[in-house]
Amino acid sequence: MKYRPLGNTGVLVSELTIGSVPFGGRGAFEKTGSVDVDQARRMFELAFDAGVNMVDTADLYSHGLAEEIVGKALGARRSSIVLASKARSPMSDNPNDSGASRYHLISACEASLKRLGTDHIDLYQIHNWDGVTPVEETLAALDHLVQSGKIRYFGTSNYAAWQMMKTLGSARLNGWQAPVSQQIYYTPEAREAEYELLPMALDQGFATLVWGPLGEGLLTGAVRRGKPTPKGTRQGNDWPEPYVHDRERAYDIIEALIAIGERHGCSPARVCLAWLKDRPGVTSVITAGRTVEQLQDNLKSVDLVLSEQDLAELEQVSRIAPQYPYWHRVAAGMDRIDPAEAPFIELYRKTMESNQG
Repeated sequence: MKYRPLGNTGVLVSELTIGSVPFGGRGAFEKTGSVDVDQARRMFELAFDAGVNMVDTADLYSHGLAEEIVGKALGARRSSIVLASKARSPMSDNPNDSGASRYHLISACEASLKRLGTDHIDLYQIHNWDGVTPVEETLAALDHLVQSGKIRYFGTSNYAAWQMMKTLGSARLNGWQAPVSQQIYYTPEAREAEYELLPMALDQGFATLVWGPLGEGLLTGAVRRGKPTPKGTRQGNDWPEPYVHDRERAYDIIEALIAIGERHGCSPARVCLAWLKDRPGVTSVITAGRTVEQLQDNLKSVDLVLSEQDLAELEQVSRIAPQYPYWHRVAAGMDRIDPAEAPFIELYRKTMESNQG
């Protein structure tokens, strides 16, 4: 297991993080799994023994039940684990029981602390952009939570790059604590993050945590072209995510993951995670499982080394179309390419050259 800095901090986190979406299974989350305390404890033991040192949860997951299970399952291991949670999502019909206002965030944090059975959260993440609350109010509340010792650091989740930069700019202008991380959706099928979010993270020193690395079950090999999706899987239970713009392209990516897995004698899920954890700008990949066996397989991805042939095959089927202004930089033969853009500019260059050929 490798360890990487949590953004511009001295905290080191493992390249895999254990997530908790399948914990509880209350309400709409029963489609994701129903891991109880005993099973969660076993999963944590496996993950921690493999070197994982970070756990990610949220108040939204099973409407608080996932946090309760995380707290009970961690037990005495809490002090050695980087614990991350999130707030902002609607937790009831009360219009103020949602958002990133000072009113909601402080009460949401206190509720999470109680459910988690801890006196502080190491990384507190705003689960989504709040387009109503001024960013200054959100930052002042988060700064207060840091100063009061209830959280150590904070980050964002599902922000656009301009929203992240607006947040960072306001924090610096006002002398408040600034975000240290972003949590984003990123898979071989969904590579939009390579356009703005990952270059931004490289440039600004943000940590990037990847959620849904297996496409919410889309890329595990259970979903195949021309075959029914098995019931009992997330995709077979009508889970609403992810949005897939080009289903045929997704099938091509799945088949490539399966073929590469067969060459290595492993699952397509393991191939997918091995590809993601070493992508430019990625700090840690959040993985979980409905079963202990699934988690065990996912954890083995840290030992899988993909060959140049493997990477080329995945690149061929998953590369996204060039977008402006990247294609313009390539077409115009621009010099002085920013180091934060360079890894992704090269991918566009290869696409454009192959199309012209």
